[in-house]
Amino acid sequence: MGFVKEFATFLYEKKIIRFGDFTLASGKKSPYYIDLRLVPSFPQEYRKMIKELQNLIAEDIGFENFHSLVSVPTGGLVVAASLATEIVKPLIYVRKQTKEHGTSKVVEGVTCQNMKLLMIEDVVTSGGSVINAIKSIKKEKMVITDAYAIVDRMEGATLALQDESVKLHSLLTIKDITQILFEKKLITEDILKQVQDRIN
Repeated sequence: MGFVKEFATFLYEKKIIRFGDFTLASGKKSPYYIDLRLVPSFPQEYRKMIKELQNLIAEDIGFENFHSLVSVPTGGLVVAASLATEIVKPLIYVRKQTKEHGTSKVVEGVTCQNMKLLMIEDVVTSGGSVINAIKSIKKEKMVITDAYAIVDRMEGATLALQDESVKLHSLLTIKDITQILFEKKLITEDILKQVQDRIN
């Protein structure tokens, strides 16, 4: 839990998580915004985050149980690229739409049928972008059973991925982060309640 407390505080202090009135990419309103694309600007904390993710995967499923990492641009792909280098595993990524020139591929990288992949994402909310990528992966007859996110906003992604027979794991949840920030008196009880009312 030491890492979680330290990292949650870091996210708040560096304004990587902010509280207020925000509109998400989905168009939904949110009382907070978290932008993990800022974390690589702080190399020490970024290295710790990657190491913690590496340890979590090692404990949960083991590196021998998948061949390659897969992600979607852009936030998750940065994390996946760093992790792939650390654990010396291949990396592929799934475009949001088919490339209209060159090879016209959706899945980029060296792939083959029945390859077992591990999905990496930075933040998950409802799981939409991850599910689109999983569907593209399955079309290519590759296998995916697990996905890892740095932060789970706990707004439906776990159940949505279960419907695709994929288990979602996360380094932190928004519930953990806000509870820690509240205990440290960095956010009010009102903010805590606003965030936790969105969790399902």
